[in-house]
Amino acid sequence: MRTLTLRAGARVAVIAAQWHDAFGVVTHGRVQLELRDGEPGPVLGRDAGFWLRGTGVRALRNPGRRTARVRIVTPRADTATHQSTDPVRQSPNDGGTT
Repeated sequence: MRTLTLRAGARVAVIAAQWHDAFGVVTHGRVQLELRDGEPGPVLGRDAGFWLRGTGVRALRNPGRRTARVRIVTPRADTATHQSTDPVRQSPNDGGTT
């Protein structure tokens, strides 16, 4: 399980190959899904869960003024917790978490 932390206004690119089996749960704040055409998608609040597989979501954004956190669960055994603090974008090889 990983934790993605998004500061206010932060945007994290979703690379399909790295997120294809990920299920996210918003644990704090709000997260907006950015759709493949760049249009804003739904804003998800605390306890909202979402799959990224097959959705065409290209980024996760924090539209609020508070830090948002998303727990990322994958079927693979991943016991490390990672924190992302980059407010703009993550490097392509880390799937949006560090």
